[in-house]
Amino acid sequence: MNTYLVGGAVRDELLGLQVIDRDWVVVGSTPDDMLNAGYKPVGKDFPVFLHPSSHEEYALARVERKTGGGYHGFSFNTDSNVTLEEDLSRRDLTINAIAKDQNNTLIDPYGGRNDLELRQLKHVSGAFVEDPVRVLRVARFMARFAHLGFTVADETQQLMRVMVNQGEVSNLVAERVWQEMYRALAAQEPRAFFDTLRHCGALAVVLPELDALHGVEQKAQWHPEIDSYLHTMMVLEQTTQLNADSDTRFAALCHDLGKATTPKELLPSHYGHEERGALLTQDLCERLRVPKKPRDLAIMTARYHTHCHRAFELKATTLVDLFQSLDVVRKPQRFKQFLTVCTADARGRLGKEQTDYPQARYLEEAANVYVSVDTATVARNTQDKSHIAEQIRLARISQLKSWQRDSNPLQDSTH
Repeated sequence: MNTYLVGGAVRDELLGLQVIDRDWVVVGSTPDDMLNAGYKPVGKDFPVFLHPSSHEEYALARVERKTGGGYHGFSFNTDSNVTLEEDLSRRDLTINAIAKDQNNTLIDPYGGRNDLELRQLKHVSGAFVEDPVRVLRVARFMARFAHLGFTVADETQQLMRVMVNQGEVSNLVAERVWQEMYRALAAQEPRAFFDTLRHCGALAVVLPELDALHGVEQKAQWHPEIDSYLHTMMVLEQTTQLNADSDTRFAALCHDLGKATTPKELLPSHYGHEERGALLTQDLCERLRVPKKPRDLAIMTARYHTHCHRAFELKATTLVDLFQSLDVVRKPQRFKQFLTVCTADARGRLGKEQTDYPQARYLEEAANVYVSVDTATVARNTQDKSHIAEQIRLARISQLKSWQRDSNPLQDSTH
């Protein structure tokens, strides 16, 4: 039984990056051999085992054959006579098809090290087209490595277009689309994920709501970049610069989806895009089975982000309604995420990248006033307990009105 370090660990080590996870391939072994050696089985589709002490993953060398559509349409051969080169040949990209033996000798039959030096993502073989997840993975690797100068090889780009045109990308399961996108959102250049998908036509398949923003004009007065897709990508870049988490970046991605459905006669204005965007975001999240936290943040941001832009214009009653809708008392962290997207939205405009955004500070101060109301005292002083909620609301309105009289915010607006 021979073991080899493979894939991302070898790639990242060669790039001088921190190696977090290490995966191994085992050649010349069987499942019974692994069990007898104390390894714990974890693989469902093919034999993968956890090392008894390090708990790192060890997979039997395998080859695969396409038997149907989609990600699961494969049969696997893990016989003990499968070679390391055969195992590496089934991998997606050459930079992921490099192995290292126990003597630290590199085994690189498909030129992965050369492609690392060329800074290109290139497929190993024509079998690349058999697995639609590979389109998402290429895009995710671009999000991770674009800052290092990586690009997608022309021939790989062409194969990705073929997969889109042949309908293979349509076989992607929702959970895998979300998984790859969410991981890409955490990368250094998440925009590269979506740009890569759009370049090969896959964005229109997996995220048609986002793709539809391309070419939709906005008022140059507020958006010198004009194009709604470009604006969205700029907002995403701004959340990255603000070190926002992936949930916040996802909300930024969805905040203006409603602009794609603006009636043409209204362009370049986008009246009502907030509510349309919230509904589109809800549909997108249901389709991709997005977890509750990022889903709720994205929907609320789409619906209320222009409230933040108009913060100085809002009456106390409107502020109370907004804070109640955002649930700022119980969800203060989500409120901060919301303000981060609004700040990024203000700065995600051509030439406005360094713009100060006092609206966020104003709304945060107003929220502190809203939260500071002693609701327990209000409740005790309300004789008719059925009126407690309304009395709390009135107390918050009154306190916010007093605060607004005392404050003198800089009048500004971002649309």
